[in-house]
Amino acid sequence: MPTLLDHPTLLRTRRNHALEHATIHLLSARLARTVLVGRSDARGFYLLGDVSTEVLEQAVQDGLARLQAGEARLATHPNCGTNLLTGAALAGSASFLVAGLTRRRRWSDWLDQWPLAILAASLGLILAQPLGTAIQRRITTEARPGGLQVLAVRRIRNRTPALHRVLTDG
Repeated sequence: MPTLLDHPTLLRTRRNHALEHATIHLLSARLARTVLVGRSDARGFYLLGDVSTEVLEQAVQDGLARLQAGEARLATHPNCGTNLLTGAALAGSASFLVAGLTRRRRWSDWLDQWPLAILAASLGLILAQPLGTAIQRRITTEARPGGLQVLAVRRIRNRTPALHRVLTDG
């Protein structure tokens, strides 16, 4: 049964997000210590980092081929914004809940709860990595590229770090 995640615009975004991650995995293996930042949408993705257009284009094509071959693990990435947001949401919520345990509103009451708030936030951050990865797998990425194809890889900023736009269809 189709879900909201199967809506064409969302599905394209999720597939592009998976391709963005696959590309970053491959570039990271080739270009050690290079910081890469990506952002996906329904038309493709942007990639910011010190990488040439030619190297990026090869990584995009290789990433797509490997996703098509079933390498679903490439669709998730530990530094994905999904993981960061999951960590912030869990840590913030845990701290908020602990703060709610304080009945009186004096500073000393708040400070008494501080160690418990830190513990709760830490537990939230520990849970965030596996939960964020699960959210990536089920919601924010789609490892099966279907008919996804790369239309173009364009450098849109000539300064360092370079900004590229990867355009896709399908």
